[in-house]
Amino acid sequence: MKFEPNQAILAILDPLRSPLIIRLVQQMQPSSRKTISQTFAALRTSGQIGLMPFIPAGYPDLTTTTAILPELEKAGASLIEIGFPFSDPIADGPTIQAAFTYALARKVRVKDVLAAVAQARKSMTIPMVAMLSYSIVFRYGQERFFTELRTSGFDGIIIPDLPPPEAQSVCAKVRAAGLDTVLLVSPTTTAQRRKEIADLCSGFVYYMSLSGITGERAELPADITTNVRDLKSLTPIPVCVGFGISKPQHVAQLRHIADGAIVGSAFVRKITEHMNESPAQIAQAASAYCRELLSR
Repeated sequence: MKFEPNQAILAILDPLRSPLIIRLVQQMQPSSRKTISQTFAALRTSGQIGLMPFIPAGYPDLTTTTAILPELEKAGASLIEIGFPFSDPIADGPTIQAAFTYALARKVRVKDVLAAVAQARKSMTIPMVAMLSYSIVFRYGQERFFTELRTSGFDGIIIPDLPPPEAQSVCAKVRAAGLDTVLLVSPTTTAQRRKEIADLCSGFVYYMSLSGITGERAELPADITTNVRDLKSLTPIPVCVGFGISKPQHVAQLRHIADGAIVGSAFVRKITEHMNESPAQIAQAASAYCRELLSR
C-alpha cells in the first residue's frame, strides 16, 4: 500500500517549504514591516502628514522605552525617532539633555538600546530611526554599527553632526547596510548647501524649523511655509519638520506643507511628568499625547 503523507506530516518533515507552516508563522507575526519610503508614499496618497515622536532611549529606563514604542504605533505615529544617550548635546535643549544625562547616569549603553529596540520591533511595523552623534558610530565601528542597527530593527539613521562632504562616504555605508540616511537642514543653510545635504538623504530631510536648540514653542516661525516649500523644490525626498512642535495646531499647520512633523521635547516632558509611574502607565500617557497631537 502506497503511503501518502498528509499536509501536517509534510509540515513536520519539511517545515521550511511547507505552505501550512508558512501560513501559521505569518498569522503569528505582525503585518509586514514598512519601509520609510512606503510610509511616506502612503501618507501622500491619503493626504496626511506623518507624526514622528522622539523618544530618548533608556529614559527613565529601558523597560519603559520598550513599552512606549509599540503604544505610539497604536496611537497613530507613522515613524519613531529614538535618541541614543550622549554626553555632549548637539542642538538638544535642556529637556532632552536632562533625559540623556539621566539615562547615562544609569549606565545605558549602545548595546542596551539595540536590545530594547529589537524587543519592541517584534510587535511593530512602522519605521524606527536612530538619532545619534557620529562620534558614537566612529567609536563603535561604522560597518559593525550600521549592521547591528539594521538587525535590531532600525530603518534609518539621523546623524546631526555629519555635514557634507564628510558625510558622503558614511552615507554610502549606511545605505549598503540597508538603512536610510537622514541629515539636517537649518533655516540659515544656503540653497546650494541644502541641495548637497538633500542629495545625501534617502529616507527624508530633517528641516529644523528654527536655528538653535530644541524645545517647545508657542508658535511656529512665520517663514516656515516658504522655507519648507523652497527645500521641497530641491528634492523629491520627503521633508519632515522638527524643533518647536508641541501642539495639535502645529501638526495641523504643517499638514499641507511638510511630509512629517517631529515632536521631541514635548514627549520627553510628558514622560517626565509620569516617570514615577509604571512603564505601562508612562506608555499610556505618551500614547494619549500622540493621539492628542493628531486630533485636528
